[in-house]
Amino acid sequence: MQLPDSFDPIERGERARAYFLEGYNCCQAVLLAFSDVLKANRLSDAETLKTVGSGFGGGFARMREVCGSFSGCTILAGFICPAASPAAEDRKANYALVQELAEGFKARNGGSIICGELLGLRERRPEGPEPSERTAEYYKKRPCPEIVRNAAVLVAEKMKEAAR
Repeated sequence: MQLPDSFDPIERGERARAYFLEGYNCCQAVLLAFSDVLKANRLSDAETLKTVGSGFGGGFARMREVCGSFSGCTILAGFICPAASPAAEDRKANYALVQELAEGFKARNGGSIICGELLGLRERRPEGPEPSERTAEYYKKRPCPEIVRNAAVLVAEKMKEAAR
C-alpha cells in the first residue's frame, strides 16, 4: 500500500477523533481517518467505509460487545494484510496482524477490546438501538474520543511498517 509522504500516525489519530466528534460512530471514525489512503490505492472510498462501519458502533449496535474502534482496526487489517483467498497462509498473516492490533489496542486502552469494559459498565447489555445524544455531558463520561484516536494511531503505525 502506498502512503502519502506526509503520512503521520498522530495526525491520523486526530482525524479519527475529529470524525467521532462530528457524530460518526467509533468504527466509522477510525475507517474514515484512512479513506484518502484507501481511495488513492483504489481499495475503497469514504462512502463505502461509512456504510461498512455503520453497524459496529457501541460494540456492535450498542450491544457493548467488541469495541467499534477495534472493529475498525480489524477491517483495516484486511487492507494492510489481505486474506482475500482461502489460502491458509494468507489468513495466518492476517490473523497475526489482528492479534497484534488487539494487544496494542489493549495496551493503549485499559486492557480490553470490549466496549462495555472500556466504558466501565458492569453489565454488557444492549441499550436499545437509539444512539446516545452527543452532548458535552456525553463526552465528559466517555473515553471514546481518546480510544478512537488511539486505534487510528495504532493502525497508522502498522500501515507505515507494512509500507517499508
